[in-house]
Amino acid sequence: MGKEYRSKDGMKLHKWLLGIAVVLFLVGGAVSSGVFGLNWQFFDRYVHLPQGPATLPSANFRVVNEESVVTDVVDKASPSVVTIGVTQTSRISDLFQNPFDPFNQAIPQQPLPRSTQGQNQEQDIGSGFIISTDGLIVTNKHVVSDTQMKYRVITNDNRSYDVIKIYRDPDNDLAIIKINATNLKPIEMGDSTKIKVGQTAIAIGTALGEFRNTVTTGVISGVGRGITAGGTFGDVTEKLDNVIQTDAAINPGNSGGPLLNSAGQAIGVNTAVAQQGQSIGFALPINVVKDAVSNFNSTGQFNRPYMGVEFRMITRQMAILNDIPEGAYVASVVSGSPSDKAGIQADDIITKINGDKLTDTNDLSHVVSGKKVGDTISVEIWRDGKTLTKSVTLGTQG
Repeated sequence: MGKEYRSKDGMKLHKWLLGIAVVLFLVGGAVSSGVFGLNWQFFDRYVHLPQGPATLPSANFRVVNEESVVTDVVDKASPSVVTIGVTQTSRISDLFQNPFDPFNQAIPQQPLPRSTQGQNQEQDIGSGFIISTDGLIVTNKHVVSDTQMKYRVITNDNRSYDVIKIYRDPDNDLAIIKINATNLKPIEMGDSTKIKVGQTAIAIGTALGEFRNTVTTGVISGVGRGITAGGTFGDVTEKLDNVIQTDAAINPGNSGGPLLNSAGQAIGVNTAVAQQGQSIGFALPINVVKDAVSNFNSTGQFNRPYMGVEFRMITRQMAILNDIPEGAYVASVVSGSPSDKAGIQADDIITKINGDKLTDTNDLSHVVSGKKVGDTISVEIWRDGKTLTKSVTLGTQG
């Protein structure tokens, strides 16, 4: 009896479940067909059915966002980026300039037609960015290093201005140039102490002295680097400390342009490129610029001890190979500077300051920066095989 009862009970349960399934099927069909005014949107509105994967962010969302960051930065910063140009007389000797020396304008020289030799030629040579509405612009010192050249500035809207004054920083590869202009758009400066390796880096400048407003992107590859930048053959060098390394392409002609973060703030000044590597560029931290500009705005000058010489350090190895003393080779002397007044000449080698020997690790810039404006220093020089001593009273660069 028990087995028969359970069998009948199981059949009843089976029929009951089958009936429920039929009812659900009929209700689903009615809803899908819109009978009685019911549909799935009705249930979605009042019952809040869970959504499927289609509501998750698309994989393309991140890519579009990155693109908009770059374009927004370019739109924001480009009006503040300028091209530095020069007007010079074409000479046959221009054909022999090192085309990739970052301290010799860094612009490839093209063969000069005979008809243009001896005539004034205009050439874009570098980049810069606006820091005041009334015409103060930051660039690299090496871009405007020639005191005999006539420089000009071309703004983003293709207006050209003559440079009326150049203030060169004796300690850093920086210069502030002045043009007669109003209502310019200054760039927004960031904080280089907050830079992190891996963050976005965007460079804008006049690549190769030909392609204005060129934009390249990458990341910050390293911070706090110390480099010796110079010519391909090692004959022209300048030591730069605490620079930013980036893989954003920095080509000849980008020198002096801004390195930007994803907020469109300048975090560095593009300065040099590694000749032996690929995608290795360097920029001076923007905080160095901010300190220099602050000092400049309050004093009208960089207000650092100033000798007035352009120099290149002779390493111990170079000295031994060339049978000359180790020290600072004087490439040129600024007319009217403290060194000029003291009788220091081009081609002199400064070997000691106040008896302290100059070396590759204790170079002239480092020693002079530890002095004060107005200090008189004893400078020992080597000239044509003879050792001479000169007294130089340090001034400031106006």
